[in-house]
Amino acid sequence: MTTQEETRIIPLNPPVAAIADEQQQKLADETWRKSIPAQVFLNYFFAINYHIQENDDALGGLQNLPFFRSHQAELTDADVAALTKMLHTSWSTEYALRATAELGDENFLRNALHWTFPQAYHAIWSGLQAFLYTTGVRSNNGQLMRREVGRLVVKNAYPRPVSFYAAGAYGDFSIHRLPLAGYKAGLHIASKEIDAQAQVGQFLRTTRKMQAQWTRAQVQTNPNTAIRSQKTGRPLDKWTAAHWQQITWRLGYTTIFDLLGRLRISQTSREIERYVEADIDFRLFHASLLNIVSYLNGVHETYVAKALGLERYRQLVAELPLHLQAGFVQERLRTRVEPVLAPTPPSAPALATEAPHYRMAA
Repeated sequence: MTTQEETRIIPLNPPVAAIADEQQQKLADETWRKSIPAQVFLNYFFAINYHIQENDDALGGLQNLPFFRSHQAELTDADVAALTKMLHTSWSTEYALRATAELGDENFLRNALHWTFPQAYHAIWSGLQAFLYTTGVRSNNGQLMRREVGRLVVKNAYPRPVSFYAAGAYGDFSIHRLPLAGYKAGLHIASKEIDAQAQVGQFLRTTRKMQAQWTRAQVQTNPNTAIRSQKTGRPLDKWTAAHWQQITWRLGYTTIFDLLGRLRISQTSREIERYVEADIDFRLFHASLLNIVSYLNGVHETYVAKALGLERYRQLVAELPLHLQAGFVQERLRTRVEPVLAPTPPSAPALATEAPHYRMAA
């Protein structure tokens, strides 16, 4: 018996379905590629929040800091009025940020980045201004405030979860109070403390690099400060490590407040559009921002309350505008400020007929 060999017919054109699948895959890959910058930015702020949550305990809190225990201020009625105005600005901005995060759906939150970025930044910045006011720094100059708060971070004025910072000259940065910051940061949301510290460390390095480059540009475009060639007398285009060392003092320290400053920079540049068009978890982004804002504002409010005196601060909170009443400000007073400034007294003796119920310190 003879067998006839089958002839395989290879189509010249692939099936339409295969072409469609390939195009969809290419589109998905392109969307992911475009989303990487936004995903990294989300990773950074999620990592900051993760690090705060993991390290927010009594041992690393304000009450254990010598700087906080010695903090005091002589404040006039005019000073109290100025502080009240700053706090109201901070709280009203945080109120708007919370309203967006709570009421918006995914698509709304995506487009809301245009204003939630600056809201998060200014909510913290106004609270910081109030804190600095009680230390004697009574200015709204951004560069001065940045330098002063950097100095305070280094002096251990802030709780452990946000006391990290970067220092050093370009090409020789050092990260402090983040022992795991030297590990390689991944492209995924942090699931362990090592991931969070690696990503925060990378955020510090990239931010300080930007600060150094911006400072160099400012120095070199000013005829009075430019570093010049000894041969030609013209401003140098190429710098050595020694040249970078000469401007290190101008950088100050890079802290969490500089990282938050990236929100303001992003909001005022084309960079914001990349975030809006990205395929990332916008609810997680907003939740992370809101938690960071709440934590730092709680720190600053506790400092202000200590400077004012707890009773005076309670009165200030009791007289809040209508939209701020019975909300997050009172909740932070109860859970963050009072436990530090008015710790729970010891329980009454067991033999007492009707022992009072004291709230445990948070």
